[in-house]
Amino acid sequence: MQTPSINYKRHRFPPQIIAHAVWLYVRFNLSLREVEEMLLERGIDVSYETIRRWTARFGPQIAGNLRQRQGRPGDIWHLDEVVVKIAGRSFWLWRAVDQYGVVLDEILQSRRDKQAAKRLLVNLMKRYGFVPKRIITDKLRSYGAAKREVAPSLDHWSHKGLNNRAENSHLPFRKRERTMQGFRSPGGLQNFVAVHSSTRNCFFVPARRRSAPTIRYHRMEAFDAWRAAANIA
Repeated sequence: MQTPSINYKRHRFPPQIIAHAVWLYVRFNLSLREVEEMLLERGIDVSYETIRRWTARFGPQIAGNLRQRQGRPGDIWHLDEVVVKIAGRSFWLWRAVDQYGVVLDEILQSRRDKQAAKRLLVNLMKRYGFVPKRIITDKLRSYGAAKREVAPSLDHWSHKGLNNRAENSHLPFRKRERTMQGFRSPGGLQNFVAVHSSTRNCFFVPARRRSAPTIRYHRMEAFDAWRAAANIA
């Protein structure tokens, strides 16, 4: 697979350090100042504002490369939405995960209605190129209305108790939101969640690989994938 190159020219630090700083920030629940302190302990004197700029510039490129390497998702999709406050205004982050917990897509929208649910479904089917066997949602009727327009024959299970997979997947985002003390703009949130979820997908250990040797092997695979996506392999 041909990975699009990332241009690190005209940066004082080598690509390995830049990619490592970005990885620390998007992989773990750390603030920019905590990443700055961790790098300083290794003898790397770089400001938190520089780390912010590195993440904004290189994070989306690395995430895009990771998404290209991602395999075909599962055929059962759990859909849910979570409210986010930005500058005193409420937005809805519409999210989809498969039956294995892999985040499929996240779209920030200002409404919680049929059109917003329809946009999520259409984006998912275009991105992955197939109609799932089943979608599982809570009781929000917008999902059913959108499903009838997009894929009338699609199997749809609507019950709050069945959607724990999607609701549990909100937890890493909520932890990250608290660490960052909220988001300043809708665009900034959309860009960050794309990077955060792609990185989490890469390092997320599926339930079928939970023995100690397979966990270590999976993490080694994830490190290789990250280095390749960051063009530092």
